[in-house]
Amino acid sequence: MNGVPRVIRTPDQRLRVFVSSTLKELAPERRAARAAIERLHLAPVMFELGARPHPPRELYRAYLEQSDVFVGLYWERYGWVAPDEEVSGLEDEYNLCPPQLPRLIYIKDPAPGREPRLAELLDRIRADDRASFKYVESAQELQVLLEADLAILLAERFELSRLATSPPHPVASAAPVSAPALPSPLTRLIGREADIEAVRGMLTGGARLVTITGPGGMGKSRLAIAAAANLGDRFPDGAVFVDVSPAHDAPGVVGALAQALGVRDTGDAPLADKVATALRDRRVLLLLDNFEQALPAAPVITGLLAAAPGVSAIVTSRSLLRVGGERRYDLGPLTSDEAMTLFVERAHAVRPDFEITPDNSADVARICSALDGVPLALELGAARVRVLPPAELARRLDRRLPLLVGGARDLPERQRTLRATIEWSAQLLDPPERTLLAQLGVFEGGFSLEAAESVAAAVAADGEAPDALAALAALVDNSLVRQHEDTAAARFSLLATVREYAIEQLEAEGRLDAVRDAHAAFFLALAERADAGLEGADQHDWVRRLGADTGNLRAAVRHLLDRRDWTRGAHLAWSLYVYWWVAGLLGEVRGWMEEVLAADAALDDRTRAIALYFTQAITFWQDQGGTVAASLTESAELFHRSDDSDGEALALISFALAVLASPQPDPAAADDAMATSLRLFRGCGDRWGQAMALVMLGRVALLREQVDAALGHFEESLTLAHDNGDELGVTIAQHHRGWARLLLGDAAGATSDFSACLALSRRLGHVEGIAYGLEGMVAVAALSGDVGRAGRLLGASRSLRERTGLHNAPAFSFHQLFVDRMLAAASASDAEAFEAAVAEGRSLPADRAVAEAEGHAS
Repeated sequence: MNGVPRVIRTPDQRLRVFVSSTLKELAPERRAARAAIERLHLAPVMFELGARPHPPRELYRAYLEQSDVFVGLYWERYGWVAPDEEVSGLEDEYNLCPPQLPRLIYIKDPAPGREPRLAELLDRIRADDRASFKYVESAQELQVLLEADLAILLAERFELSRLATSPPHPVASAAPVSAPALPSPLTRLIGREADIEAVRGMLTGGARLVTITGPGGMGKSRLAIAAAANLGDRFPDGAVFVDVSPAHDAPGVVGALAQALGVRDTGDAPLADKVATALRDRRVLLLLDNFEQALPAAPVITGLLAAAPGVSAIVTSRSLLRVGGERRYDLGPLTSDEAMTLFVERAHAVRPDFEITPDNSADVARICSALDGVPLALELGAARVRVLPPAELARRLDRRLPLLVGGARDLPERQRTLRATIEWSAQLLDPPERTLLAQLGVFEGGFSLEAAESVAAAVAADGEAPDALAALAALVDNSLVRQHEDTAAARFSLLATVREYAIEQLEAEGRLDAVRDAHAAFFLALAERADAGLEGADQHDWVRRLGADTGNLRAAVRHLLDRRDWTRGAHLAWSLYVYWWVAGLLGEVRGWMEEVLAADAALDDRTRAIALYFTQAITFWQDQGGTVAASLTESAELFHRSDDSDGEALALISFALAVLASPQPDPAAADDAMATSLRLFRGCGDRWGQAMALVMLGRVALLREQVDAALGHFEESLTLAHDNGDELGVTIAQHHRGWARLLLGDAAGATSDFSACLALSRRLGHVEGIAYGLEGMVAVAALSGDVGRAGRLLGASRSLRERTGLHNAPAFSFHQLFVDRMLAAASASDAEAFEAAVAEGRSLPADRAVAEAEGHAS
């Protein structure tokens, strides 16, 4: 970099649009692009605006890294190729464009003199599925197209900005070393400056629980996010956004908190206790959104605040929590001017040329007044500007809203206005669109197009599959459904208030149970498809996909259990065994299966086998009454009677763990069970199961002090996992091989294994693997006598386990043995330094601890 600053700031910190083109040839088009961008109040990022002390390549690289949209303009010239360079700056800009940036490409035609290298570049761009390209003939046409395309792009990537709810983070998609970021709406917040300062003043003034109240659609979520931003000095551990809308009771709220915080529900202790432990020493701001459906769970929040003095909370709810220490902030409507500003800005998303004029200003004012300044109602109204001029829209609202508002006297006035606006907007839809809107109410936490199409087809009255895509597009256009981009495919969501309306329509028509049946059937089929993929090379992709649909999976199981469909409920849970394990949700599954076992109903053999497995296997080390091994034996026998060899083999692995963890371990019984398990897995060709069985055989060998034999089992397991593409299996086998190598005196080999386990676990987001890798490196450091590093890594691993709910579960690690040996030979000053290092490590961020461990491994 030769002295180039690490960050080169763009001229504006708004949403930034990078424009790439030749400078002279397309000068009129560049002016047109700049005008289109600025009309939408975005910031154009253009090369000629930059500060010249920086080399050109570093300048546009820095600009691209800070931009949000890439716009490419091309005509005839390829551009100058600098000495010692292979491509022109024009092509280099496209090559350096970050993969996540949307790419809008405009090609000027006709172009009789197009240079060959530009033609080659354009062929590559046309083949790039990340780019959208169009042909233009003039600067004027470009300005109109670009302004419209940017407006549509912002609407499509709105990402629930009014609700401010992001799709659930995939459970194991990124290294869990920090709290998830607050949602980042792509549209500006209008007219809430005083409200933001008031809420922030409460938090900085000593309040630890602030509840923002107001009707649905008033903008409570957006205000909470804005107030939470930039409070890093008071909350150095960040702010954590938690969508509470899918939760309806205390366990649901605790589960939502745990998922947002990365706390695993391993079933070994109450999840609320794990969450309290994870927050105990942290200074975090919790943002709990849409709490009105879970008001009985309010004591959960006050309990957490009492247990964690460094934690504060902002809650959004239509009603007060009515608990001690709560401070209320009641959010009111927008002023007339603010309402008109919001209306016009949202209208631009569907009709870029819409403006306030002397002819329509009175009608727009009437619309904003009729909608009571409620932001969501204004959005729904603005969406209709695409087909209705303001005068017609005002007349329709004048005619419909008084009648509709008068029908729901149990709701606050502005809540009636919003519900009336939703109903009015829905009544303007075509019948297939209204039908689909109601059906979408059964989804929890968002849905894919595939899921919406499946449910719609399953409940179609005439037996013919409706055009769900066209209906869904209309719902998005009318702001009744929000679209946001997942890493692989588009996903959609309903705002909480719209979802309530949809459920009411299904209930009124007597169709709710049928649609929930179709929803459960889709996710049961999805689970069956995921079953094999979770054990092989597609594991990572399946975990991400299922993580996005965790709310729907919960809803599907809940519906099946409520219908007393124990067999299909258990089958869905069993199909996703690996997902529940990786995602840290086995404790929740245990609760479902306890409900199955407690049912006053005859269960078939396989259903009882599954329920026994989930209720017993995750607590094998807490077997005070000595019943776990017997129950797992029964589970294995029931799987055998059901001709389910995979299930029988897995139950035998858990049986082996149970007998090894008992007060009087029985290695011989464990050995026999594992030999049978391995034979069964081999018989049905289950390589994932074989790899797991071999790891357990290695554990038994270590218990018998047969380290060489254990090493052989671990290496065979590692080979199988590699061949199967099972990255999680690779980390497990590699971790175990590291301990065998260390016990055999091969410190270099052990270091290599633990380091590889750390790197892969971090990529997978596998928290337990990160903890295990750190503990392995603790042993390596202790063996070398490095008191400081051993202490820091030990403190970091303990803190990570506490913050992610893994501190009570048994860990297959021998690091404490090596630490004890080191301390036994240490001086008093070294022992004191070790304790200080442990304390330092407890406050060390996990990513820095991993970096330190990996740095010493290289």
